[in-house]
Amino acid sequence: MKKTVIVRVPATTANCGPGFDAVGIACTLYNHLELTINESGNIQITNIGEGSDLLPTDATNITYQAVQSVFAKVGYTCPGLSLTMTNTIPLARGLGSSAAAIVAGLFAANEILGSPLTQEELLDMATAVEGHPDNVAPALYGGIAISAMNNAKVETLRLLPPRPLSLVVAVPAFALATKTARRVLPKQVSLADAVFNVSRTALMVGALATGNYTYLSTGLEDKLHQPYRQSLIPGMPDVLAAAKTAGAFGAALSGAGPCLIAFTETQADAIGQAMVEAFAHHQVEAKYLTLSIDTEGAKKLS
Repeated sequence: MKKTVIVRVPATTANCGPGFDAVGIACTLYNHLELTINESGNIQITNIGEGSDLLPTDATNITYQAVQSVFAKVGYTCPGLSLTMTNTIPLARGLGSSAAAIVAGLFAANEILGSPLTQEELLDMATAVEGHPDNVAPALYGGIAISAMNNAKVETLRLLPPRPLSLVVAVPAFALATKTARRVLPKQVSLADAVFNVSRTALMVGALATGNYTYLSTGLEDKLHQPYRQSLIPGMPDVLAAAKTAGAFGAALSGAGPCLIAFTETQADAIGQAMVEAFAHHQVEAKYLTLSIDTEGAKKLS
């Protein structure tokens, strides 16, 4: 017996300014996973593309662990398998590379077994591994995902904006581990900062839901994590300001960074170039990507 499935999982940008650990958007940048069950009795793991020289090829591989967690949950004993991961999502840049790896393993394993688990079960499993749902929810469902933890369960509302929106991502040439970015955050914040973020999060979600993107200028502001993380990203305030000056509705830190993301309908190249130039003023090499919102999430290709 030999069975193969190929799946595609999108990159994600999380937080979107004030929506810390709660808001995420799927982006049109993808990792692919080919999963094969065979009779070899062996495990073969191959990494191609981004991070191929860094990602493990043994049982510590997070995608392999996700596959095995599905097998264990449904009581399936796998005789042998091979995983081939082709990655275009940069590692440790704030574009959901770990979420994509987890979701790819869960989704592919579920598909190859005939989908015994629901999407909600896969989301709960992914969140348990990742620690928060802001990246894994849009990676699984696509679109914009607003998520909340209700005890150990994830409640996610998915939406798509009524007008096209471009996502311009400045990608600096250095990595930033999420654990490092979390260590600089304070344990407590003031009531004023909490109210600031509640109001901005509501405005940001409303702007995305209605297509009134001019409100993103204020709606992407944040006081819970970005002011503390900017010390880890040289030139971050100037890059965000450059994006807005070049015509973006607003800009924010992508996930835990170091990528910075701008939201626009037009002039994407001018915005991207302005962000790269602002990074260069701080001796940081960077490139930019122009993406849009992925509407499909994790998808079986064959």
